[in-house]
Amino acid sequence: MKNALILSTLLMTTACASTSTKPASEINSAKGFDSVLSTYQYPFPVHYYNFKSQGQDLKMAYMDVAPTKESNKGTIVLLHGKNFPGAYFETLINSLTAEGFRVIVPDQIGFGKSTKPAYYQYSFHALGQNTQNLLKSLNVEKYKLLGHSMGGMVASRMSLMFPDSITQLFLVNPIGLEDWKTMTSYRPVEDGFRGELASSAEKIKQYQLDSYYDGKWKPEYDKWLEIPTGWILGPDYPVIAWNAALTSDMVFTQPVIYEFKNIKAPTVLIIGQRDRTAIGKAWAPEENKKKMGNYPVLGRQAARLIPKSKLEELKGLGHMPFIEDYNAFWSAMKKHL
Repeated sequence: MKNALILSTLLMTTACASTSTKPASEINSAKGFDSVLSTYQYPFPVHYYNFKSQGQDLKMAYMDVAPTKESNKGTIVLLHGKNFPGAYFETLINSLTAEGFRVIVPDQIGFGKSTKPAYYQYSFHALGQNTQNLLKSLNVEKYKLLGHSMGGMVASRMSLMFPDSITQLFLVNPIGLEDWKTMTSYRPVEDGFRGELASSAEKIKQYQLDSYYDGKWKPEYDKWLEIPTGWILGPDYPVIAWNAALTSDMVFTQPVIYEFKNIKAPTVLIIGQRDRTAIGKAWAPEENKKKMGNYPVLGRQAARLIPKSKLEELKGLGHMPFIEDYNAFWSAMKKHL
């Protein structure tokens, strides 16, 4: 009943919202996608971990890819960012399996092919516990862990929650290297929801162009517009937008930076130096906008805070180094494996 009431509210809000669903001319996702991307094919077989959390039945999608050669290198887990599913790790998965690693890539609840609940108390603790439970179900006791963007916040929290499980931590342009709520004002979830509803294919592309690729678009980036564009055109966009607003609130209000000093795992920070990502920068005071998201400074600060850390600075690259220049990214990561 509660679930239905919330969904009904979301749908009524959508009906009153002004949204654009015209797809960008470069994107071929006119049919739209449902909330769990039923018609979107991932690069490797997708499995599901079924579990109960917060009084509801949920499904966590994941890829579990075996090494392409016999090896005892163990398992590495890859955690996606906020605006992408685990599928964007395809090239990295191929490199890691060729090196002899088993690679597990979950979609967090609220993302990708996993359940989009109408209500959920999102926290990095909850996402971390869900992920650890998934790994236990696969008999994975120890593993390396890589998190990109928001996945870096999940990975940092997991390293604090499960220090005996994580043998090495990779943080790739993680967000949360500063506490944004001390630099800009809080926006209610409803504001974030309205912003998500007002999204369009053109706005998504412009955001990626400005935030990820320094204004230089390449044809290979088109594929990462397909999912968000398809969701806007699909039947379930209100609940997708609601989950996006809830997870944005989690990211803004739950910084991990104050506990970096307690991370025990050997850590490698891989930081694209052009990155200037900061949640809330758009409405921050002008004097703070210039300070927020300064990744060259933030990366070095994080390296000082995390006890067993090494820093790889990737000049000329932004928030998506393994998409923008994979060879440069892989060269930086491989030497630490």
